[in-house]
Amino acid sequence: MRVDLFDFDLPTENIALRPAKPRDAARFLVADGDAPLADRIVRELPEVLAPGDILVFNDTRVIPAQLEGRRGEARIGATLHKRLDLRRWQAFVRNGKRLKAGDRIEFPAEVEAIAEERWDDGSWTLAFQGEEPVEILLERAGRMPLPPYIAGKRDTDEADKSDYQTMFAREKGAVAAPTAALHFTPELVAKLDAAGIGRETLTLHVGAGTFLPVKADDTAEHQMHSEWGRIDAETADRLNAARAAGGRIIAVGTTSLRLLESATGEDGVVRPFEGDTAIFITPGYRFKAVDGLMTNFHLPKSTLFMLVSALMGLEKMQAVYAHAIEHGYRFYSYGDSSLLIPGPKA
Repeated sequence: MRVDLFDFDLPTENIALRPAKPRDAARFLVADGDAPLADRIVRELPEVLAPGDILVFNDTRVIPAQLEGRRGEARIGATLHKRLDLRRWQAFVRNGKRLKAGDRIEFPAEVEAIAEERWDDGSWTLAFQGEEPVEILLERAGRMPLPPYIAGKRDTDEADKSDYQTMFAREKGAVAAPTAALHFTPELVAKLDAAGIGRETLTLHVGAGTFLPVKADDTAEHQMHSEWGRIDAETADRLNAARAAGGRIIAVGTTSLRLLESATGEDGVVRPFEGDTAIFITPGYRFKAVDGLMTNFHLPKSTLFMLVSALMGLEKMQAVYAHAIEHGYRFYSYGDSSLLIPGPKA
């Protein structure tokens, strides 16, 4: 499909630079099948879902994966993308053309890395030096990797250390937050529990590739970056049992959705999964695992807007986004939320 089909105009004033306070006070646009769009608040989610439904969260934890350093006189910026082993990471590098294999990059707080190998997409393998765990080095020298559409408008600060982390964050390894879950609070979770709405977690370490623009003219020419994920056998069994009992599987965020779809066979059975996935979902994809998606509002021509268009239909999502823009919804990572339940025509 042509990538320009997924373009739309977004006023800059609709881009959120800070999250709603409290988190569950964010606005919530519900698109449920053929029913009229409903403007609600996230804390009303228990009223929208039904007993027996299951929300699936991503428990990945964002690490301070953005680094600023030097190779000699050249300034080098690095955003870690994917762990390769205990000491080596694939990283997107600003000023990467100034590097050659074997160069030493000096970051603050006596943190150093060797640029080992340049990838075909221009990223580099960085090998961190010393014996301290890389996570400790990053805590010392790195900062939270805010998306470029926020970082380009303001500096990262102390508040982002907590704002850009979900209440479910446990497994360290993401370089971008699963932002749909940023809206949840302990109070909201307690209400969901009382309403008989279930919760499950999986792990997908979100990579920096989620922010990369689609540069191809056709979706068939776009190369997705792989990300590591895991669904254990017990979680898969509970999801299959809930669906068999009539419950709907609602992915909280596109990261949860992509891993669920990667782990599910053509028979609709969720299976244990551990490894890389580079699934790219565009219109025409047949969903096997999920019955709905809770997600924020995404960038024009992004793989994530393509994904929601695959779930709901492109024409429906164009109408949803037109409504959101007209009614002042806040977009992107710190923005408002939506619930997307496909109708029979999708």
